[in-house]
Amino acid sequence: MVRLLTHNMLQCHVKNCNNGFPLRFDNPEIEISEQEINTDFLVNMLPRIHWPALRSTATELGLQELPESMPEDAATNQDFLQLLHRILMETAIKSGSMVCPNCEHVYPIRDGIPNMLLNEDEV
Repeated sequence: MVRLLTHNMLQCHVKNCNNGFPLRFDNPEIEISEQEINTDFLVNMLPRIHWPALRSTATELGLQELPESMPEDAATNQDFLQLLHRILMETAIKSGSMVCPNCEHVYPIRDGIPNMLLNEDEV
């Protein structure tokens, strides 16, 4: 499944495409599956999260609104970590597509797996 954690790190790789991040979802089928929270993992991921992209994607998907910026006490704020866990780890895209905001290349998602392969002329 394309989890929002993974999506937050994906970008367009089409030749000569600049600013292909974040990919936007088109017709996403969202699946929420509860998982046990791994606080240590989340805390270690905090510096790697592109916050504006995550916030924008979550809002577009109609998920609970994230704060404007990551809280200063993010690593110790249990309510925030629980919200972040729900969005990053429990929310997945089952089908639909991801579209580059720059070149409009479409990356289909089927059975939770994104097809990020490019044609020879796109590499």
